[in-house]
Amino acid sequence: MHNDGSLYLTHMLETAQLAVEILSDKKKEEFDKDVTLRLALAHLVQVVGEAARRVPVEVREKFPQIPWREIVGIRSIIIHDYITVDYEVVWEVVTQDLSPLIEKLKKILAATDEGSRI
Repeated sequence: MHNDGSLYLTHMLETAQLAVEILSDKKKEEFDKDVTLRLALAHLVQVVGEAARRVPVEVREKFPQIPWREIVGIRSIIIHDYITVDYEVVWEVVTQDLSPLIEKLKKILAATDEGSRI
C-alpha cells in the first residue's frame, strides 16, 4: 500500500478531535481526580504522536507548520517513560496544543480533497 500520509494525517486529526472533545466540558480539578480520564487522554496524545511518526518524511517536510518533532517526542515520552508521565503536560497538550494542530490538519486535508496531492 502506498503511504502518501493522508491516512495518518486523518488519524491524527480524528484522534486529536476526540481528545479535545472528551476534555471540553472538564475542569482541571476533574482531570486531576479522574485517573481513567488522565490515562485515556495520555493514550490519545500517544496515538496522535504515533500517527505523526508514521507520516512519511517527505510529507512532513512539505508541512513544516506542523511541529512533527514535538508531537513524536511526546509520544516517545509517554511510551518509553510511562512510569513518570507528567499529566500536567498531557493537560497542556490537550487544552492548548491540539486545537491549533486540528486547524492545521483540517487545512492540509481540505487542500488534498480539492485535488492537491500530499
